[in-house]
Amino acid sequence: GDNLSKIAQKFGTNYLALAALNGIEEPYIVGLGQVLNVPGGAPAAAAAPEPEAPGPDQTAPVPDAAQGPPPAAPPAAPVAAPSYGGNFEIGGQTQSFANRQLMHDVGMNWVKFQHKWSPGDSPDAVAGRIADAHNSGFKVLMSIPGATTYPGPGGIDFAKYVEFLGGVAALGPDAIEVWNETNIDFEWPAGEIDPASYVNNMLAPAYNAIKSVNPNILVIGGAPAPTGFDNGTNAWSDSRYVSGLAAAGAARYMDCMGVHHNAGATSPSATSGHPGGSHYSWYFKPTMDLYYNAFGGATKVCFPELGYVSPDGFPGISPQFGWAADNTVDEHAQWLGEAVRLAQASGKVRLLIIFNVDFTHYDPNGDPQAGYAIVRPGGGCPACDALGRQ
Repeated sequence: GDNLSKIAQKFGTNYLALAALNGIEEPYIVGLGQVLNVPGGAPAAAAAPEPEAPGPDQTAPVPDAAQGPPPAAPPAAPVAAPSYGGNFEIGGQTQSFANRQLMHDVGMNWVKFQHKWSPGDSPDAVAGRIADAHNSGFKVLMSIPGATTYPGPGGIDFAKYVEFLGGVAALGPDAIEVWNETNIDFEWPAGEIDPASYVNNMLAPAYNAIKSVNPNILVIGGAPAPTGFDNGTNAWSDSRYVSGLAAAGAARYMDCMGVHHNAGATSPSATSGHPGGSHYSWYFKPTMDLYYNAFGGATKVCFPELGYVSPDGFPGISPQFGWAADNTVDEHAQWLGEAVRLAQASGKVRLLIIFNVDFTHYDPNGDPQAGYAIVRPGGGCPACDALGRQ
């Protein structure tokens, strides 16, 4: 009478994680006397809610696509089992990489670089940054979204993008994030947003390309845009999109699920009081828990981007970021330190990248990137002490 769902619930995981770990393909049937490896290896007191595993005559539930072409056929089996564990680590996204010692001093042993890929790019474009970071004692996360073109029909050739990631993997980075914010039309074609398409066309083949080169590279599922807006065409809410990723089998093709949190205006432990409203994405812990629980707790999460913006020291802030108008530099420092400590204590987070270390661009009528930086105007770093106490 056992099936993968019942076994997964007993051990505090989900059927997709069990299937990936044991090389079980759809329709996810287990046999009498079959021995299964289980993530963690010990029963859990209570399991998080999870989708039911499909039976022999069913397919896994997938949210309705808005419109556009149907998703690709199910991808090839993973060439290596994902590594769902690993000790918590932190890093920072940098623009100039001029503050390496400061990064080391506050406990960062990772650095994130973003390369916005275009067809025709050579992996050699990122080789120097990877080698330089390794020579300075850092592990490297390469986040690789698109530059100006979309994936899929009429846009980016999925195969060319996957080929590029395989070439980057050969350069020896320690982690690769496969695209990002695929749930909004800034990064994915309107009308074609569909988590199954992302898994089948991009994440799964990219995972196999990367792991075939080096199975030790951490593959991060592209972090969705944290939003409650959902009209099925221009955007899916990230909660619906992440549920769709789980249903489409994403856990088989990533080592952790990417999460963005960059709209905080309260302590990371708060669950109310944000001037923007009550949606979970305004708050750190509810966001972390939602992404973690979407996969039944089997897959840890990674934050390729976590930051708090303060307009202190700058000429105002745009209405788009009006919720942050009262964020002080002291709060910015305190909240970063607290977020790191909560993430580490949770046991749910594999990697946390602080956005950002030293960006200098600040548009009071647009994007306030430098307002997120821990290195403030004048060169001070009030957040360094808070981060150093983690």
